[in-house]
Amino acid sequence: MKNKFEVSMLILRVILGVSFFIHGLVKFQGGIENIAGWFESIGLPGALAYVVAFVEVVGGLAVVIGLGARIVSVLLSLVMIGAIIKVKLAVGFLGNGQMAGYELDLAFLAMAVVIAINGSNIFALDHLIFNKPMNRNKSNTVA
Repeated sequence: MKNKFEVSMLILRVILGVSFFIHGLVKFQGGIENIAGWFESIGLPGALAYVVAFVEVVGGLAVVIGLGARIVSVLLSLVMIGAIIKVKLAVGFLGNGQMAGYELDLAFLAMAVVIAINGSNIFALDHLIFNKPMNRNKSNTVA
């Protein structure tokens, strides 16, 4: 059962990390200045676009390799909460025909929260560097 859990967490970690990495990379490749301008047009500081893109690229890679995945997942959760509240909530769950809704953002948020809560040790750099024991599913019994 422990192996199934760890494999599941690995799948979540890799898919989430790759997805964020690609989203962040596209922000830089498509002209981060344009994203900064769009941020300003919706009432956010333009510099925040650089922070978000950096968190997505570097954080995405860190999550894939399992380096600080729990902490990075908290940051990715904050990015998703901001995107949902500031941009996507107004267009609804499925969108309005011109813009996508918040369904994907909500899925990414859920994945990030699960990783932040549970961590993921299998094939994780953290596990190799810090040699953390993989003791999942401990039963807490009260004597």
